Amino acid sequence: MYDDPMESSATHAIVQALTKAIVEHKLHPGTKLAEQKLADHFGVSRTLVRQALFQLSQNGLIRLEPARGASVAAPSVTEAREVFSVRRMLEAEMTRAFVREVTPARIKSLKAHVALEKSALHQGDVPGRTELLGDFHVHMAELMGNKVLAQLLGELISRCALITLMYQSASAAAHSSDEHLAIVKALAAKDEALAVQLMSDHLLHVEQSLTFDRPLPSNDIAMALS
Repeated sequence: MYDDPMESSATHAIVQALTKAIVEHKLHPGTKLAEQKLADHFGVSRTLVRQALFQLSQNGLIRLEPARGASVAAPSVTEAREVFSVRRMLEAEMTRAFVREVTPARIKSLKAHVALEKSALHQGDVPGRTELLGDFHVHMAELMGNKVLAQLLGELISRCALITLMYQSASAAAHSSDEHLAIVKALAAKDEALAVQLMSDHLLHVEQSLTFDRPLPSNDIAMALS
């Protein structure tokens, strides 16, 4: 039995749209995801919506509960710490490998990415800066040609965006971008020890800036996906 390519494409589009809304903090933890509303929004059957929601639940971005349906996951503090712990372990090794395989072209690409972060910050583009700050880490993996690592990091960073609960402040976002630039400089200098330390410190700073006790705003699905 073969999957219908059109159905698979529609399911993928729903997964991508919901993931983007969660990563950009347009859909907050606890937000209910009604199947019929999503089906109406995307112009597809509830079956395809259900498939997309199942995929998102496998990635830890939403929670599926019997009789209660789907909602954006609200990770516990313990889970949040665990996710960041995994990122520190994974990205320390990625940084070491990057230094050993560094090229001028890769450094140029990372610097261009940081410039995009700075531009989004100056323009007050909150969704843009949120996406770019997370993508910096995935971009490192992509430049190394490691698709598996890029995929794993993408999933972890999506969960981190969910864990932050609220928008990152402009000052915290600017600090993250400055730290990215410092990491790039250490990579360019092939200073493995410094690059790894800066990456570890950066992820620790992001984790320490989290707040888990803010009230969660209610969100309209159609508005979040528009």
